[in-house]
Amino acid sequence: MTYKYNFNKLVNRLNSDSLKWNKYNNRNIIPLWVADSDFYSPECIRQELKKRINHGIFGYGIEPKNLSEIIVKRFLKFYNWKIDPSWIVYINGVVSGLNLSIRTFTKKNASVITYIPIYPPFIQSILLHHRIPKYIYLSHNKKKWILDPNILNSEMLGNEKLIMLCNPHNPTGSVFSYKELENILYFIKKHNLIICSDEIHCDLILQKKTKHIPFASIHPEAEQCSITFMSPSKTYNISGLNFAVAIIPNKKLRTKFILSKKKTLPNIDIFSFIAATTAWGNNQCNDWLTEQIKFLRKNRNILVNKINNISYLNILKPYATYLGWINCKNMKVTNPSLYFEKYGLKFSSGKDFGDSNFIRFNFACSRIILYKALERIEYAINKLFIS
Repeated sequence: MTYKYNFNKLVNRLNSDSLKWNKYNNRNIIPLWVADSDFYSPECIRQELKKRINHGIFGYGIEPKNLSEIIVKRFLKFYNWKIDPSWIVYINGVVSGLNLSIRTFTKKNASVITYIPIYPPFIQSILLHHRIPKYIYLSHNKKKWILDPNILNSEMLGNEKLIMLCNPHNPTGSVFSYKELENILYFIKKHNLIICSDEIHCDLILQKKTKHIPFASIHPEAEQCSITFMSPSKTYNISGLNFAVAIIPNKKLRTKFILSKKKTLPNIDIFSFIAATTAWGNNQCNDWLTEQIKFLRKNRNILVNKINNISYLNILKPYATYLGWINCKNMKVTNPSLYFEKYGLKFSSGKDFGDSNFIRFNFACSRIILYKALERIEYAINKLFIS
Protein backbone atom coordinates (compact mmCIF):
# COMPACT_ATOMS: atom_id res chain seq x y z
CA MET A 1 0.00 0.00 0.00
CA THR A 2 1.31 3.45 -0.90
CA TYR A 3 0.66 6.55 1.18
CA LYS A 4 0.42 10.17 0.10
CA TYR A 5 2.06 11.28 3.35
CA ASN A 6 5.16 9.72 4.89
CA PHE A 7 3.93 8.28 8.18
CA ASN A 8 6.80 5.81 8.03
CA LYS A 9 9.45 8.49 8.43
CA LEU A 10 11.67 8.11 11.49
CA VAL A 11 11.49 11.45 13.29
CA ASN A 12 14.15 12.00 15.94
CA ARG A 13 12.22 13.17 19.00
CA LEU A 14 15.12 12.84 21.44
CA ASN A 15 16.21 16.15 22.97
CA SER A 16 12.93 17.72 21.86
CA ASP A 17 11.49 17.96 25.38
CA SER A 18 9.16 15.09 24.51
CA LEU A 19 7.56 13.49 27.57
CA LYS A 20 7.28 10.24 25.65
CA TRP A 21 10.87 10.04 24.40
CA ASN A 22 13.03 11.97 26.87
CA LYS A 23 12.12 9.76 29.83
CA TYR A 24 14.56 7.16 28.49
CA ASN A 25 16.90 9.49 26.63
CA ASN A 26 20.12 7.66 27.49
CA ARG A 27 18.78 4.10 27.41
CA ASN A 28 18.04 1.69 24.58
CA ILE A 29 14.29 1.67 25.26
CA ILE A 30 11.56 2.07 22.65
CA PRO A 31 8.86 4.37 24.14
CA LEU A 32 5.39 3.09 23.32
CA TRP A 33 3.51 4.53 26.26
CA VAL A 34 2.26 8.16 26.20
CA ALA A 35 -0.62 8.56 23.72
CA ASP A 36 0.88 10.89 21.17
CA SER A 37 1.99 9.75 17.74
CA ASP A 38 5.44 9.91 16.14
CA PHE A 39 4.00 11.45 12.97
CA TYR A 40 4.60 15.00 11.76
CA SER A 41 1.51 17.12 12.26
CA PRO A 42 -0.15 18.09 8.95
CA GLU A 43 1.78 20.58 6.86
CA CYS A 44 -1.16 23.00 6.73
CA ILE A 45 -1.17 23.30 10.54
CA ARG A 46 2.58 23.85 10.66
CA GLN A 47 2.37 26.52 7.97
CA GLU A 48 -0.34 28.47 9.80
CA LEU A 49 1.69 28.37 13.02
CA LYS A 50 4.77 29.59 11.13
CA LYS A 51 2.78 32.55 9.78
CA ARG A 52 1.91 33.63 13.30
CA ILE A 53 5.49 33.12 14.49
CA ASN A 54 6.73 35.29 11.64
CA HIS A 55 4.28 37.99 12.72
CA GLY A 56 6.43 38.19 15.83
CA ILE A 57 3.93 39.25 18.51
CA PHE A 58 2.35 36.66 20.78
CA GLY A 59 -0.03 38.58 23.02
CA TYR A 60 -3.36 37.46 24.48
CA GLY A 61 -5.61 35.81 21.94
CA ILE A 62 -9.33 35.65 21.28
CA GLU A 63 -11.53 33.01 19.68
CA PRO A 64 -11.20 33.07 15.87
CA LYS A 65 -14.37 34.42 14.28
CA ASN A 66 -15.06 31.33 12.17
CA LEU A 67 -14.14 28.57 14.63
CA SER A 68 -17.64 27.96 16.03
CA GLU A 69 -19.04 27.75 12.49
CA ILE A 70 -16.30 25.27 11.54
CA ILE A 71 -17.13 23.08 14.54
CA VAL A 72 -20.87 23.11 13.84
CA LYS A 73 -20.32 22.07 10.21
CA ARG A 74 -17.77 19.41 11.12
CA PHE A 75 -19.90 17.74 13.78
CA LEU A 76 -22.86 17.57 11.42
CA LYS A 77 -20.74 16.14 8.59
CA PHE A 78 -18.66 13.66 10.61
CA TYR A 79 -21.08 12.57 13.36
CA ASN A 80 -24.52 13.59 12.08
CA TRP A 81 -24.89 15.71 15.20
CA LYS A 82 -26.50 19.12 14.82
CA ILE A 83 -25.24 21.42 17.53
CA ASP A 84 -25.89 25.06 18.33
CA PRO A 85 -22.86 27.39 18.49
CA SER A 86 -24.00 28.59 21.93
CA TRP A 87 -23.35 25.08 23.30
CA ILE A 88 -19.59 25.34 22.66
CA VAL A 89 -17.23 26.12 25.54
CA TYR A 90 -13.49 26.33 24.81
CA ILE A 91 -11.20 24.77 27.40
CA ASN A 92 -7.52 23.92 27.89
CA GLY A 93 -7.73 20.20 27.13
CA VAL A 94 -9.99 17.26 27.92
CA VAL A 95 -8.29 16.43 31.23
CA SER A 96 -9.04 19.97 32.41
CA GLY A 97 -12.65 19.34 31.41
CA LEU A 98 -12.84 16.11 33.40
CA ASN A 99 -11.53 17.80 36.53
CA LEU A 100 -13.80 20.79 36.01
CA SER A 101 -16.86 18.54 35.64
CA ILE A 102 -16.17 16.78 38.93
CA ARG A 103 -15.55 20.05 40.74
CA THR A 104 -18.66 21.68 39.26
CA PHE A 105 -21.27 18.95 39.44
CA THR A 106 -20.34 16.84 42.50
CA LYS A 107 -19.64 17.45 46.15
CA LYS A 108 -16.84 16.19 48.37
CA ASN A 109 -17.21 12.50 49.33
CA ALA A 110 -19.86 11.94 46.65
CA SER A 111 -19.50 8.90 44.40
CA VAL A 112 -18.45 9.31 40.77
CA ILE A 113 -19.07 6.43 38.37
CA THR A 114 -16.64 5.36 35.70
CA TYR A 115 -15.91 2.28 33.62
CA ILE A 116 -12.59 0.51 34.04
CA PRO A 117 -10.10 -0.15 32.65
CA ILE A 118 -9.92 3.56 31.96
CA TYR A 119 -7.56 6.38 31.00
CA PRO A 120 -5.73 7.15 34.30
CA PRO A 121 -6.76 10.85 34.60
CA PHE A 122 -10.35 9.64 35.08
CA ILE A 123 -9.32 7.85 38.27
CA GLN A 124 -6.90 10.59 39.31
CA SER A 125 -9.46 13.37 38.88
CA ILE A 126 -11.94 11.56 41.12
CA LEU A 127 -9.40 10.94 43.87
CA LEU A 128 -7.75 14.37 43.68
CA HIS A 129 -11.11 16.02 44.36
CA HIS A 130 -11.83 13.70 47.29
CA ARG A 131 -14.70 11.94 45.60
CA ILE A 132 -15.34 8.21 45.87
CA PRO A 133 -14.81 6.20 42.69
CA LYS A 134 -17.53 3.72 41.79
CA TYR A 135 -16.15 1.37 39.17
CA ILE A 136 -18.15 -0.50 36.56
CA TYR A 137 -16.03 -3.15 34.86
CA LEU A 138 -16.09 -3.57 31.11
CA SER A 139 -16.63 -7.08 29.85
CA HIS A 140 -15.80 -8.49 26.45
CA ASN A 141 -17.00 -10.97 23.89
CA LYS A 142 -14.79 -12.68 21.33
CA LYS A 143 -14.53 -9.52 19.23
CA LYS A 144 -14.45 -6.43 21.47
CA TRP A 145 -14.81 -4.88 24.89
CA ILE A 146 -18.42 -4.03 25.66
CA LEU A 147 -20.66 -2.21 28.12
CA ASP A 148 -22.66 -4.99 29.72
CA PRO A 149 -26.21 -3.64 30.37
CA ASN A 150 -26.64 -5.99 33.34
CA ILE A 151 -23.66 -4.42 35.11
CA LEU A 152 -25.27 -1.01 34.70
CA ASN A 153 -27.96 -2.10 37.11
CA SER A 154 -25.45 -2.70 39.92
CA GLU A 155 -26.35 -1.39 43.36
CA MET A 156 -26.28 2.40 43.70
CA LEU A 157 -25.40 4.23 46.91
CA GLY A 158 -27.74 7.16 46.29
CA ASN A 159 -25.02 9.86 46.38
CA GLU A 160 -24.00 9.50 42.75
CA LYS A 161 -24.42 12.52 40.52
CA LEU A 162 -21.88 12.07 37.70
CA ILE A 163 -20.91 9.25 35.36
CA MET A 164 -17.73 9.50 33.24
CA LEU A 165 -17.55 7.82 29.83
CA CYS A 166 -14.67 7.41 27.38
CA ASN A 167 -15.80 6.67 23.82
CA PRO A 168 -13.95 5.61 21.72
CA HIS A 169 -12.50 3.86 24.70
CA ASN A 170 -8.99 4.33 26.02
CA PRO A 171 -7.31 1.85 26.53
CA THR A 172 -9.32 -0.94 24.83
CA GLY A 173 -10.10 0.85 21.55
CA SER A 174 -13.79 -0.08 21.63
CA VAL A 175 -16.34 2.05 19.82
CA PHE A 176 -19.61 1.75 21.67
CA SER A 177 -22.75 0.95 19.72
CA TYR A 178 -26.01 2.87 19.63
CA LYS A 179 -27.60 0.17 21.81
CA GLU A 180 -24.84 0.41 24.41
CA LEU A 181 -25.21 4.19 24.56
CA GLU A 182 -28.98 3.82 24.79
CA ASN A 183 -28.51 1.54 27.82
CA ILE A 184 -26.36 4.21 29.45
CA LEU A 185 -29.06 6.83 28.82
CA TYR A 186 -31.67 4.60 30.44
CA PHE A 187 -29.35 4.15 33.44
CA ILE A 188 -28.76 7.93 33.67
CA LYS A 189 -32.46 8.73 33.52
CA LYS A 190 -33.26 6.10 36.16
CA HIS A 191 -30.74 7.55 38.62
CA ASN A 192 -30.92 11.25 37.63
CA LEU A 193 -27.26 11.52 36.64
CA ILE A 194 -25.11 13.87 34.56
CA ILE A 195 -22.62 12.37 32.12
CA CYS A 196 -19.30 13.76 30.92
CA SER A 197 -18.13 11.94 27.82
CA ASP A 198 -14.50 12.05 26.69
CA GLU A 199 -14.66 11.58 22.90
CA ILE A 200 -11.15 12.76 22.05
CA HIS A 201 -10.43 9.71 19.84
CA CYS A 202 -13.62 10.17 17.80
CA ASP A 203 -11.80 10.67 14.48
CA LEU A 204 -9.46 7.70 14.86
CA ILE A 205 -11.90 4.96 13.80
CA LEU A 206 -9.90 2.08 12.32
CA GLN A 207 -12.59 -0.54 11.84
CA LYS A 208 -14.35 -0.32 8.49
CA LYS A 209 -18.15 0.16 8.58
CA THR A 210 -17.84 1.48 12.15
CA LYS A 211 -18.80 5.05 13.04
CA HIS A 212 -18.40 7.15 16.13
CA ILE A 213 -21.72 8.10 17.74
CA PRO A 214 -21.54 10.99 20.20
CA PHE A 215 -23.50 10.03 23.31
CA ALA A 216 -25.37 13.34 23.30
CA SER A 217 -26.54 12.81 19.72
CA ILE A 218 -28.67 9.72 20.36
CA HIS A 219 -31.67 11.56 21.86
CA PRO A 220 -32.68 15.05 23.09
CA GLU A 221 -32.73 13.67 26.64
CA ALA A 222 -29.10 12.59 26.20
CA GLU A 223 -28.18 16.13 25.12
CA GLN A 224 -29.75 17.65 28.21
CA CYS A 225 -27.74 15.61 30.72
CA SER A 226 -24.37 15.61 28.95
CA ILE A 227 -21.05 17.37 28.71
CA THR A 228 -19.13 16.15 25.64
CA PHE A 229 -15.40 16.70 25.25
CA MET A 230 -13.70 16.66 21.84
CA SER A 231 -10.34 17.90 20.60
CA PRO A 232 -8.17 17.75 17.47
CA SER A 233 -5.13 16.93 19.63
CA LYS A 234 -4.90 13.14 19.23
CA THR A 235 -6.12 13.14 15.64
CA TYR A 236 -3.54 15.60 14.31
CA ASN A 237 -0.75 15.11 16.88
CA ILE A 238 -1.04 18.55 18.45
CA SER A 239 -1.50 17.48 22.08
CA GLY A 240 1.19 19.92 23.22
CA LEU A 241 -1.19 22.73 22.24
CA ASN A 242 -3.77 22.44 24.99
CA PHE A 243 -7.16 22.87 23.37
CA ALA A 244 -10.54 21.14 23.57
CA VAL A 245 -14.22 21.93 23.39
CA ALA A 246 -16.96 21.09 25.84
CA ILE A 247 -20.35 20.78 24.14
CA ILE A 248 -23.04 21.49 26.74
CA PRO A 249 -26.60 21.82 25.33
CA ASN A 250 -28.26 22.28 28.75
CA LYS A 251 -28.08 25.98 29.56
CA LYS A 252 -28.15 25.48 33.33
CA LEU A 253 -25.25 23.00 33.21
CA ARG A 254 -23.37 25.20 30.75
CA THR A 255 -23.70 28.30 32.94
CA LYS A 256 -22.34 26.45 35.98
CA PHE A 257 -19.50 24.97 33.94
CA ILE A 258 -18.50 28.36 32.49
CA LEU A 259 -18.50 29.95 35.95
CA SER A 260 -16.22 27.20 37.29
CA LYS A 261 -14.00 27.61 34.25
CA LYS A 262 -13.60 31.34 34.92
CA LYS A 263 -12.50 30.55 38.47
CA THR A 264 -10.03 27.87 37.43
CA LEU A 265 -8.68 27.85 33.86
CA PRO A 266 -6.52 30.39 31.99
CA ASN A 267 -7.33 31.75 28.56
CA ILE A 268 -6.46 29.61 25.53
CA ASP A 269 -3.36 30.82 23.71
CA ILE A 270 -3.35 32.02 20.10
CA PHE A 271 -1.28 29.08 18.82
CA SER A 272 -3.80 26.56 20.14
CA PHE A 273 -6.65 28.45 18.47
CA ILE A 274 -4.75 28.60 15.17
CA ALA A 275 -3.93 24.88 15.23
CA ALA A 276 -7.50 23.89 16.10
CA THR A 277 -9.07 26.14 13.46
CA THR A 278 -6.77 24.74 10.77
CA ALA A 279 -7.13 21.11 11.91
CA TRP A 280 -10.92 21.18 11.84
CA GLY A 281 -11.40 23.65 8.99
CA ASN A 282 -8.78 22.85 6.35
CA ASN A 283 -9.59 20.11 3.82
CA GLN A 284 -5.91 19.21 3.57
CA CYS A 285 -6.12 18.02 7.18
CA ASN A 286 -9.04 15.76 6.30
CA ASP A 287 -6.98 14.31 3.45
CA TRP A 288 -4.05 13.76 5.84
CA LEU A 289 -6.40 12.09 8.34
CA THR A 290 -7.72 9.65 5.73
CA GLU A 291 -4.18 8.55 4.96
CA GLN A 292 -3.27 8.32 8.64
CA ILE A 293 -6.22 6.00 9.27
CA LYS A 294 -5.00 3.66 6.50
CA PHE A 295 -1.52 3.59 8.01
CA LEU A 296 -2.77 3.02 11.56
CA ARG A 297 -5.16 0.29 10.39
CA LYS A 298 -2.23 -1.58 8.89
CA ASN A 299 -0.16 -1.08 12.05
CA ARG A 300 -3.05 -2.36 14.13
CA ASN A 301 -3.42 -5.48 12.02
CA ILE A 302 0.30 -6.21 12.25
CA LEU A 303 0.21 -5.77 16.02
CA VAL A 304 -2.89 -7.90 16.62
CA ASN A 305 -1.77 -10.74 14.35
CA LYS A 306 1.68 -10.89 15.93
CA ILE A 307 0.59 -10.61 19.56
CA ASN A 308 -2.01 -13.34 19.15
CA ASN A 309 0.72 -15.60 17.80
CA ILE A 310 3.06 -15.05 20.76
CA SER A 311 2.61 -17.49 23.63
CA TYR A 312 1.03 -16.18 26.84
CA LEU A 313 -0.22 -12.93 25.25
CA ASN A 314 -3.49 -11.98 23.59
CA ILE A 315 -5.30 -8.88 22.38
CA LEU A 316 -8.74 -7.99 21.08
CA LYS A 317 -8.63 -5.89 17.92
CA PRO A 318 -9.10 -2.19 18.78
CA TYR A 319 -11.82 -0.64 16.61
CA ALA A 320 -10.42 2.86 17.20
CA THR A 321 -7.47 4.82 18.64
CA TYR A 322 -3.84 3.84 18.12
CA LEU A 323 -3.66 1.92 21.38
CA GLY A 324 -3.45 -1.83 21.89
CA TRP A 325 -4.64 -3.30 25.21
CA ILE A 326 -2.56 -6.48 25.62
CA ASN A 327 -3.50 -9.19 28.10
CA CYS A 328 -0.37 -10.47 29.88
CA LYS A 329 -2.13 -12.48 32.60
CA ASN A 330 -0.65 -15.79 31.46
CA MET A 331 2.87 -14.42 31.88
CA LYS A 332 2.30 -14.73 35.62
CA VAL A 333 4.52 -11.76 36.48
CA THR A 334 3.58 -9.08 38.99
CA ASN A 335 4.35 -6.13 36.72
CA PRO A 336 4.39 -6.94 32.97
CA SER A 337 5.31 -3.36 32.02
CA LEU A 338 8.38 -3.42 34.27
CA TYR A 339 9.36 -6.84 32.93
CA PHE A 340 9.31 -5.65 29.30
CA GLU A 341 11.30 -2.56 30.25
CA LYS A 342 14.26 -4.85 30.98
CA TYR A 343 14.14 -5.85 27.31
CA GLY A 344 14.08 -2.33 25.90
CA LEU A 345 10.35 -1.56 25.78
CA LYS A 346 8.30 1.01 27.63
CA PHE A 347 4.54 0.43 27.74
CA SER A 348 1.88 2.05 29.88
CA SER A 349 1.25 -0.16 32.88
CA GLY A 350 -2.22 -1.64 33.09
CA LYS A 351 -2.19 -1.00 36.84
CA ASP A 352 -2.69 2.72 36.16
CA PHE A 353 -5.82 1.89 34.15
CA GLY A 354 -7.27 -0.45 36.77
CA ASP A 355 -5.92 -3.87 35.71
CA SER A 356 -2.29 -4.83 36.35
CA ASN A 357 -2.55 -7.87 34.05
CA PHE A 358 -2.41 -5.64 30.97
CA ILE A 359 -0.07 -3.29 29.13
CA ARG A 360 -1.02 -0.53 26.69
CA PHE A 361 0.93 -0.42 23.41
CA ASN A 362 0.97 2.84 21.40
CA PHE A 363 1.26 1.76 17.76
CA ALA A 364 1.25 5.26 16.22
CA CYS A 365 4.82 4.83 15.09
CA SER A 366 6.86 3.92 12.02
CA ARG A 367 6.82 0.32 10.79
CA ILE A 368 10.53 0.02 11.63
CA ILE A 369 9.77 0.85 15.28
CA LEU A 370 6.70 -1.40 15.30
CA TYR A 371 8.51 -4.46 13.98
CA LYS A 372 11.49 -3.88 16.27
CA ALA A 373 9.17 -3.64 19.29
CA LEU A 374 7.36 -6.84 18.34
CA GLU A 375 10.69 -8.66 17.98
CA ARG A 376 11.67 -7.50 21.47
CA ILE A 377 8.33 -8.63 22.91
CA GLU A 378 8.78 -12.11 21.44
CA TYR A 379 12.36 -12.29 22.70
CA ALA A 380 11.28 -11.18 26.21
CA ILE A 381 8.54 -13.84 26.32
CA ASN A 382 10.96 -16.54 25.18
CA LYS A 383 13.46 -15.51 27.88
CA LEU A 384 10.74 -15.66 30.52
CA PHE A 385 9.74 -19.24 29.80
CA ILE A 386 12.93 -20.72 28.35
CA SER A 387 14.04 -21.92 31.76
